[in-house]
Amino acid sequence: MSRLAPLELDHIEDPALRDLTAQCVDLGVPDELFPRIIARVPAQARNLLGVMLELHTNGTVDHQLKEIIRIQLARFVDDPYFSALRSKRAIAEGLTEERIDAGCGDYEDSELFTEAERMALRFADQLFLDPDKVDKIFYDQMREFWTDAQIMEIGTFLAIYHGAHLFMKTLDARPLAAA
Repeated sequence: MSRLAPLELDHIEDPALRDLTAQCVDLGVPDELFPRIIARVPAQARNLLGVMLELHTNGTVDHQLKEIIRIQLARFVDDPYFSALRSKRAIAEGLTEERIDAGCGDYEDSELFTEAERMALRFADQLFLDPDKVDKIFYDQMREFWTDAQIMEIGTFLAIYHGAHLFMKTLDARPLAAA
């Protein structure tokens, strides 16, 4: 299942952490595996899961777009865990695998995205592939479509989820449904 054994749910004594784990399962990202792995340090797990859920479910950037970006980053690092997970909310809102694949592929020429969405996807891939290209000119271009608060929302989302993807890849973790 993983190179680092997750705690059993009944071994997570912290009620706030159990609640956050349930929220993750309700969203579908992450499933309960990630919270059960990081639960060994409850205070950090509470904070990290709280931030992840806040970034993914709240704010003014579209949830479907954030879900596509999350999967794009997971695929960049070949993380089988986060690549396979899907936000139940994004799917309920109409997100399709076709749109996910387009966002993870040649989104620049896809009619499935607005120019603002393409800019956000470009931000995600450039932060991963060539962060030196994310310079003043790039941010000025971002501001044509996104407010500074939205740019920070996307940037923080990228930073948190990218780190989680890298960590889970090192653990060789797989979603529980696929285990």
